[in-house]
Amino acid sequence: MTTGAIAAVVFIALIVSLVLTVPIGFSLGIASLAYIFATDQLTLGFVARNMVTGTDSFPIMAIPFFVFAGELMGGGGISKRLLDVANVFFGRIRGGLAIVTVVVCMFFAAISGSGPATVAAVGGMVVPTMLEKGYDKKFVLALIAAAGSIGVIIPPSIPMVVYSVTVNSSVSSLFLAGFIPGILIGLVLIVYSYFYARKAGYKGDTEPFSIGRALREVWRGKWALLSPVIILGGIYGGIFTPTEAAAVSVIYSLIIGLFVHRELNFKDMLEVTKRSCETTATILVVIGCATGFSKVLTLGRIPTTVATLLTTMTDSKVLILLLINLLLLLVGCFMETVCAIMILAPILFPVVTALGVDPIHFGIIMVTNLAIGFITPPLGVNLFVASRVGETTLDVVIKGIVPFLVLMIATLMLITYVPAISMFLPNLLG
Repeated sequence: MTTGAIAAVVFIALIVSLVLTVPIGFSLGIASLAYIFATDQLTLGFVARNMVTGTDSFPIMAIPFFVFAGELMGGGGISKRLLDVANVFFGRIRGGLAIVTVVVCMFFAAISGSGPATVAAVGGMVVPTMLEKGYDKKFVLALIAAAGSIGVIIPPSIPMVVYSVTVNSSVSSLFLAGFIPGILIGLVLIVYSYFYARKAGYKGDTEPFSIGRALREVWRGKWALLSPVIILGGIYGGIFTPTEAAAVSVIYSLIIGLFVHRELNFKDMLEVTKRSCETTATILVVIGCATGFSKVLTLGRIPTTVATLLTTMTDSKVLILLLINLLLLLVGCFMETVCAIMILAPILFPVVTALGVDPIHFGIIMVTNLAIGFITPPLGVNLFVASRVGETTLDVVIKGIVPFLVLMIATLMLITYVPAISMFLPNLLG
């Protein structure tokens, strides 16, 4: 069979499976089997072996640890104390609660690595308060969904771990590269929130600022503030690897939640562990099946064909990056982030490296694109989490998300065409 025919068989099998609502991991496995039956080049054991070897990786171990740590931080009072500290310093500004929400999401992102976990943990606290203060529900829920997507851009980041394993790049360099883009997106959301609040007439916190109050809240939240210092400082100080840092974050969150804040009990631990296991199992099945699928794509020379197709359409680096961004934004509407990276990174990686794009810079482009996928209908996970937190229908969140989407896509273009935004810290400290 020709490469085009093989690609058609594989992707038709994948699309039909998805249309029939087969879970994404199994859909990838079915597509891999379609290749085997169509070409008769491989045995059925090939898919099984690659499912095992795809998850048998030291960096992949970071994923269950970061998922568990994020759940523990939400239940153990860390996120609540971060909110109180941010409110002291930013609450008095017009629209201060909105600004506080973005700041806390950025901080929580630096210790959880997950977008939906950030929305659930922070949204559960700020949404009722903002609604009580008279904020528009569409704005509130859209804001928390958008700010929560920063959770996969500011390190540590589960999608960055997956990308690094898929294309064999440095996790630590990716983490460094994510800082400035994540902060930039956060600042864009803060500026928009401020002007929206001015136009809507929202007031800030009426409680006067005092050094004593600030010091009290900082002292009360010291263990929460210390967690990203330990996790990220340990990674960049060479004390432990990102995977070991994920394990440290679990132990730290357990100790703080159980013995310092004492907001975790046995019943909470069972629920937290259950949610973490469900999330981790889903991710690992997808990774295992996607690993086999990416091997099939490589054997079928599909990535090479796609690279040739793109480069024959145009030799302009600007246009090719634009086309890749449009593709990733479209895929983000319909596909889970980890799965999208596992499928598309092997296909697009040869294209961008041939153009001279740094693998680390492309990793940030890809993760930022798919972070935007968290807030794009119909399958934006953060939209569903925000609607659940706000106890409302999905269409309410979607109505408010449009300006945030526009701002984040504009920032994505800036990150894409100004590599220094991503590469400054890796070049400085790498």
